[in-house]
Amino acid sequence: MNDHLLNLRNLFQDWYDGLQFSILHKRAFAIIAAIVLLTSALILTRGHSTPIVIAQPAAVTMVAPTLVVDVAGGVRKPGVYSLPANSRVTDAISAAGGARKGADTSEVNLARMVRDGEQIYLEPPVSATSPKFMPTTSSRSSNSSRTTRANGPININRASEKELESLPGIGPVLALKIFTYRNVNGPFTRIEDLQKVSGIGSAKFAALKTKVRV
Repeated sequence: MNDHLLNLRNLFQDWYDGLQFSILHKRAFAIIAAIVLLTSALILTRGHSTPIVIAQPAAVTMVAPTLVVDVAGGVRKPGVYSLPANSRVTDAISAAGGARKGADTSEVNLARMVRDGEQIYLEPPVSATSPKFMPTTSSRSSNSSRTTRANGPININRASEKELESLPGIGPVLALKIFTYRNVNGPFTRIEDLQKVSGIGSAKFAALKTKVRV
């Protein structure tokens, strides 16, 4: 009887020891399974997460730069006009209604690009009520001289070549250089800019600076 119980005890001990070994394995398997399940859950959660919405940038309205110019003289509608960037003198004249019949455009570079804030001046047409007789050269010269003296300094942005020649130290060659420089580079913004013309140094400018204006 005792031997039988001892055998049962030994069998139970062996079974228990085997059960303990199995539990350790089960715990290890449980931990591994938990890790696998957790990883799968994270993957599934990310796969079904709310998609990220990328906001589209708001449309930006580009405002084209404009130039403001004063168009005066022999145009149909003198005034201040706003023009698109890169506009030319001919565009400014067109904005002012075009040149009046008989207006002199020969002294204006129509292809030149305008600058913001400048004045574009066309010589107005000769009045239809002008005297019928033609003045002699001497009378025209004296009238021009009287007009120049009465009006004060010469506007170097409007003066013709002949008017520029009346300035001290300015002959036909320098008058042409001033006229050409003005047509190519646009109106002078200050009288000191005359020194940018080849042939006009500080001494020559000092002699004529009181006789010119812009």
